[in-house]
Amino acid sequence: MTLKKIGFVGLGVMGRAMAANLMKAGFELTVYNRTKASAETLLASGAAWSDSPAAVMRAAEAVITIVGYPRDVEQVYFGEKGLFAGFAPGKLVIDMTTSSPLLAAKIGAKARELGGEALDAPVSGGDVGAREAKLTIMVGGPEAAFKLAEPLFAAMGKEWRLQGTWGAGQHTKMANQIAIASNMMGVCEALAYARTAGLDPRRVLESISGGAAGSFSMSNLAPRMLKGDFKPGFYVKHFIKDMGIALDCAREMKLDLPGLELADKLYRRLADEGGENDGTQALYKLYAPERN
Repeated sequence: MTLKKIGFVGLGVMGRAMAANLMKAGFELTVYNRTKASAETLLASGAAWSDSPAAVMRAAEAVITIVGYPRDVEQVYFGEKGLFAGFAPGKLVIDMTTSSPLLAAKIGAKARELGGEALDAPVSGGDVGAREAKLTIMVGGPEAAFKLAEPLFAAMGKEWRLQGTWGAGQHTKMANQIAIASNMMGVCEALAYARTAGLDPRRVLESISGGAAGSFSMSNLAPRMLKGDFKPGFYVKHFIKDMGIALDCAREMKLDLPGLELADKLYRRLADEGGENDGTQALYKLYAPERN
């Protein structure tokens, strides 16, 4: 079986670009979003609109979702007009939201019960990766479903890997977010140190970003910090959600993660000070008050 008719639910900063790349790759797209205005550019390019996730599911062979929070995922899949209300044997659902591993397993079991399959496939790469089809995709679920979905992943990403059964993609994304959380603090502290030492932070950044200190955050987000550009590629409020999931999972495994706990505390402070709708690079505001 080759997938051709694809549904897409969730057209935010990431989803809209991912859906556009699927269309560029030749897939027939049917979309749904709570706010139809977010779909206008896709509709103008030839995508079809459906009035509910269930209707999208009926129109498609496979449906991709990328929404905000686990509660949104739950509603999109299990709600009265959710995907499972329109599901049929042989169909595939792929949740690319960063969400709960337990919820991913629940979705997988329900899809299997109804004669289809599910994958959890959260992504990393932010708004730039979504636009340029250079996302890293972390996948959990059956290998046969993964193979079927590979052309979709190829249209949206640069790397995709099956990590294990349902929930494994989400656990991998938690590891990714844990690494980013502590790294983001390090980037902010490095720039604050350079500034306080009387150096030109931009020149320092040019020296250190290509060496052992280099990272995506250092190369892509640190320049935004220095410009005072805190527009969201990935929202602070969504990063707080991700860190909360990771901390919950760590507690269940009796694993101590002090770096993640500190990052979570700092980002919650940033949100309390009005930064929840900023991009994650806005953590720099706590280190450079003049950037507020």
